[in-house]
Amino acid sequence: MKIERFIAFRLIRGKFNNTKKLSGPLYRISILAIALSVAVMIISLAVLDGFQHEITSKVIGFGAHIQLNKYDNNNSFEPQPIKVKADYLKELNNIPGVSKTSLYAIKAGILKTNDEMEGVILKGVSKNFEGTFFKKHLISGKLFNANSNVKNDSILISKVLADKFNFKVNEKVIVYFIQNPARVRKFIIAGIYNTGLEDFDNKYLLCDVRHIQKLNNWDSTQFAGVEVSIKDFKNLDAITNQINEIIPADWIASSIVEQFPQLFDWLRLQDINVQVIIILMTLVAIVNMVTALIILILENTKLIGILKALGMNNQQLQKVFLYQVAAIVGKGLLYGNISALALCFLQLKFHFIKLDETSYYIAYVPIQMNWSLIILVNLATFIICAIALLLPSKLVTKISPIKAIRYN
Repeated sequence: MKIERFIAFRLIRGKFNNTKKLSGPLYRISILAIALSVAVMIISLAVLDGFQHEITSKVIGFGAHIQLNKYDNNNSFEPQPIKVKADYLKELNNIPGVSKTSLYAIKAGILKTNDEMEGVILKGVSKNFEGTFFKKHLISGKLFNANSNVKNDSILISKVLADKFNFKVNEKVIVYFIQNPARVRKFIIAGIYNTGLEDFDNKYLLCDVRHIQKLNNWDSTQFAGVEVSIKDFKNLDAITNQINEIIPADWIASSIVEQFPQLFDWLRLQDINVQVIIILMTLVAIVNMVTALIILILENTKLIGILKALGMNNQQLQKVFLYQVAAIVGKGLLYGNISALALCFLQLKFHFIKLDETSYYIAYVPIQMNWSLIILVNLATFIICAIALLLPSKLVTKISPIKAIRYN
């Protein structure tokens, strides 16, 4: 073992067992400060990734990553149909990064009972409707089968609407459609879902797309649009642009980010909040470690003088104190990681920290562990602290051996 490391570790053991000098409690406080800083950074990143993953997944669950519609529909709930040919879908599915496509139609209606009335939107789903997202958020009942050759009269309704109208699974509901002439359809509730996305839960019902086609007098090849799911969200813009290049001139492909800009702007705002937290926590760690190093050097002034008199040069003395600080940072990182990961695991398992679902779109604080970011936080904290400590460690070069030995 090098002499610098040997002296540093002997000093560390001595300081931890010595509560009379300032450096004893200082070691403990420094480790605690590093641990808290690292834990806050890791938890912040885990919560941010959790929010982005959960909310993005919910929005995509309703409308896929990319939607293809008639160019002039302008998000209308009574859209002009597009005629979807088999070769269009085949070409879309052959695009690298596309996982699946599905056809859909929407129509505005009125959900009515003897006592209540509510405007709703029926979204018709086609044969290739998987329903994985809605299956995850079902609170009662089951998904209906859209793959049969016979038109299905079942619907999915949100918990918000079911509670408002006091509907139960297997109950019949009546939906009115304002057109000329007015039309009425009876449906049977197959399942009740709850996603926490108020804008969707307040108005969307899911039904067999053939109901919408018949109400609009469309044939079996006419739909409101095509939904395209992709494998990697990072490729969203590139694939959207690629689709726009191959679809007919009167179609337009829009990404989920373009359809809900306010929601994704809110998520990006959380990015800024976390960046501010990380910067502040890093500054706290740096200031704490610089203060600790200066105190360690001043408290060991006499020892520095003796070691210089024995022939130890300034670079070796710097290493003695940097080794001590590295040990503090290392222990702080270890304890901070253990604390943060334990808290994240408990929240992931038990969801004990709750949220107002109407404000945050989710009933509990979500956690998503990004291990590469966690490793990066640890490495960055250690490296930044090490660089920041190089300058104050040069204090040892200013200490004169004769004055230091006389120092009391």
